[in-house]
Amino acid sequence: MTALSVSTSSAASLRADALVIGVAKGPKGLVVTSGAEAVVEAFGGTLAEVLTTLGATGAEGEAVKLPAAAGLKAPLVLAVGLGEAVEGGYSAEALRKAAGVAARTLAGSKKVALALPAASAEEIEAVALGALLGSYAFGLYKGENGKTPVGELVLLTDRKGSKEAKAAVERATAIGEEMNRARDLINTAPNDLNPKSFASLAQTVGKEHGLKVEVLDEKALTKGGFGGILGVGVGSANPPRLVKVVYTHPKARASLAFVGKGITYDSGGISLKPAGHNETMKCDMSGAAAVFAAVVAAKRLGLQVNVTGWLALAENMPSGSATRPGDVLRMYGGKTVEVLNTDAEGRLVLADAIVKAGEDKPDVIVDVATLTGAMVLALGTRTFGVMANNDELRTKLHETAGAVGEQSWPMPLPADLRKGMVESTVADLANMGERMGGGLVAGLFLKEFVAEGIDWAHLDIAGPAFNEGGPHGYTPKGGTASAVRTLVRFAEDTAAGV
Repeated sequence: MTALSVSTSSAASLRADALVIGVAKGPKGLVVTSGAEAVVEAFGGTLAEVLTTLGATGAEGEAVKLPAAAGLKAPLVLAVGLGEAVEGGYSAEALRKAAGVAARTLAGSKKVALALPAASAEEIEAVALGALLGSYAFGLYKGENGKTPVGELVLLTDRKGSKEAKAAVERATAIGEEMNRARDLINTAPNDLNPKSFASLAQTVGKEHGLKVEVLDEKALTKGGFGGILGVGVGSANPPRLVKVVYTHPKARASLAFVGKGITYDSGGISLKPAGHNETMKCDMSGAAAVFAAVVAAKRLGLQVNVTGWLALAENMPSGSATRPGDVLRMYGGKTVEVLNTDAEGRLVLADAIVKAGEDKPDVIVDVATLTGAMVLALGTRTFGVMANNDELRTKLHETAGAVGEQSWPMPLPADLRKGMVESTVADLANMGERMGGGLVAGLFLKEFVAEGIDWAHLDIAGPAFNEGGPHGYTPKGGTASAVRTLVRFAEDTAAGV
């Protein structure tokens, strides 16, 4: 795991394998950003000209290496682009991305010094978090030939001793480490991560952090009448689990419930996915991973709010015992659902968990799921959809996501799309409705299971949860831990009464 520390040493005097500086596009050419003054001096004031000669433009995502000048203890300088030069400081997201690019570019280095803009607590946190996320590497199955992440990151700032700077680093570390834990879970092969092993890990980590963890196994689920979770998991040799992870604070004035879809592998069941659509379906538990990471982060940060995470874990497989299209499931709480497509399984496990979560009477329920391909078609691979039974809550979560650097978009729940679901001739609901607007239909299905008087929101992270393209900014290829930062910030704001 990459270590992170803070230093007030000069960029010129710190010994490291590489020294990272920021550059940007100025109106008259390349601009070296604040934090790199000592480096500019070491180059005799010609650093911008030298970098320009090497092709640097300051564009976002750009990384240019050059040998260090005499007077610098580090042998290598890496200039990372922050985009257009701005007065008054760069955005937190620009700093996160630049730090992430630097950490990824310098993978294999033992020690890297970050001389990026870090004068305020917000800038310190952004650089620290971006660097930790950018240094992520999943090496569980790699041999010795795999590139190791940066061993130690040293963030250079004049604010080291301040209370605000310390809090910023602690927050970045907690969120960064829990996001990377979520990424590990998402990237783990499904023959190693199944509902039972996921639940076991939750118990181990929960004990480590003083969280209360309850696990309902297949016997308890059967006794409790959790027909949705059981209906999805019945075809697999790995039985389902419902995991409750509880964080409470003695001064809390509000309670939140986060519910995560945890399909550890989704073959589609009897409605089998075709080749080309099932190779990455280990990522179908990204919602549960995000929820688990958010609850642990809330505990580590000591947020004055009660947060309960519900991980609805199952493996969706075809077999002689699997649920068939046409079967009717009796869900937890009593509603019946006609299963028209076994590949619309996420909404079934979530529905049971949402009803169960509602029994605790939380102020808000937020579910997170890689729920529909329709949402990817609508919003692309970097933006998640936000739906809610309360417009104010939907707006709040959309704005919260933007504030922490996650792309989202508010989506409606049109009443006319409900008609197709409730016209089942044999059950209260069908798990499918109109084909067009499928992401919204899935949201409407979940809404049917929210208790009266509870505000609820649904985050469909099917697009950004798993990056099948190349890495960018602080985002790696593979699991991304989408929605973790949004959930944590939402919990922070709730604790603060915002």
